[in-house]
This record gives sequence, structure tokens and C-alpha cells, in this order.
Amino acid sequence: MLDFNTFSWFVVAFCAVMIGFSKTGIPGAAILVIPLLAGIMPARDSTGFLLPILALADIMAIIYWRRHVDWPRLLRLLPWTMLGVGIGYIVLKYITNKQLMPVIGIVVLILIAVTWWTNSRGGAKKKIPTYWWFAAIMGILAGSTSMMANAAGPIMTIYLLAMRLEKNEFIGTTAWFFWMLNLSKIPFSTNLGLINEASLLTDLALLPCIILGGIGGIMLVHRIPQRAFNITVEALAAISAIYLCLQAFM
Repeated sequence: MLDFNTFSWFVVAFCAVMIGFSKTGIPGAAILVIPLLAGIMPARDSTGFLLPILALADIMAIIYWRRHVDWPRLLRLLPWTMLGVGIGYIVLKYITNKQLMPVIGIVVLILIAVTWWTNSRGGAKKKIPTYWWFAAIMGILAGSTSMMANAAGPIMTIYLLAMRLEKNEFIGTTAWFFWMLNLSKIPFSTNLGLINEASLLTDLALLPCIILGGIGGIMLVHRIPQRAFNITVEALAAISAIYLCLQAFM
């Protein structure tokens, strides 16, 4: 396994709990994971370390929320997402995390601003976006940013909010989307040397923490009203985007 000291083990265990919690309960709740891991390992290495943890948490989420999936909207997004993964794999060889993070943050903030502006003008009464190019843009953005920095969460949040899914369908669709996305990224990350035997064994050792966080997420989400759920995930997406923008000055 990876050579962590006691403090580092505490950090990765906490991150695993928060990932499990965000996958089954409140998407975006694991916002602290990226900055916490940046304190104990290089940002590039953390993407490969996180990927199996995310995939394991996705499995728990899809088992619980398996009956709450909007398959038509999910399948419309997937081909473009796979294209984005390929783009991200190529770009990852030439761009650093410090260059990438602010770009992702700015894109997400623009999307959030457009969403708020639309809602303020009676967007809730307007038709759900069905344009092919909307799914194409969001899918490519999600796939490429996920491949490069595990940062597709805010983009997926904005897409599903635009689809006006109920919270159960929101979580179930998110779970299936990211499980398939994360599985597709594993060969690329392995080829880049970001996943190895030591990191994988460490990820498996954190499975109890993932399960603990997942149970906590399920218990909480059933107690949150729909409007509060929407506001929470949108706010977390905005906070994540601001953090990514600030990476340019750190």
C-alpha cells in the first residue's frame, strides 16, 4: 500500500467517508476532498488514487438507487461524455492542474449564472432543454474535466438541475453516470501510471469508510425537502467552481 503516515491515513479515511456520503446523499458534499488530498500528495497522483474510491462508492449508490434513473437523459449524454474522456486523456499530457482548474471553475460559474438568470425569468415554467448540442456540450465538458481532474461533479449538477429531476432520480442518474464514466477512465489512468498496485490496495483498505459515508448519505437525503436539496447541490457546485478558480493564485 501507499506509504502514508498516521495523519495522512486520517485524511484519506475522512475523504473516503465524504465521497461515500456525496455519492448516496448530497452530490458535491465531498468538496473538501481535492484540497485535503493536495496537502498529502501531488495533484496529478491524487486523480489516480481517487478514481477507484469513486468507482467503489458509485457501486454502493447504484445498488441503493437502482430504481431511480432517468435512462433517456443519461443515454443521450454518454456518447459525448466518452468523447470528452478521450479529449481529456490527450490534453492531460500537455496541461498542468494549475492551468486546468481555473478554466473548469470559470465554465461552471458561467453555467450557474445562466441557470440562476433563467430561473429568475420564470425558467421553472419553461420547457426542459432538449437540444442535442446542450447534451453534447455538457457531456464533453463532463468527460474531459473528469479525466483531467475528477472535476465533473459541478457540471453534472448543472445539467441535471436543468433537467429538473426529482432528488431520487437526480442521485440515481448521477450514480450510474459516474460509475460508467469512472470505469471508462481506469484504463487511461493506468496507462498514464496514475493507478498502480500500491494505490489500488490502499483504496480497497478504505472500503469500510466508503460504506460508512454511504449509509450516512442515505439517512440524510430522505430527510431533505426537494427545494432544499436543489439549493444545496447548486450552492456546493458554486463553491467548488470558486475553489477551482482560486487555484490560479495558489
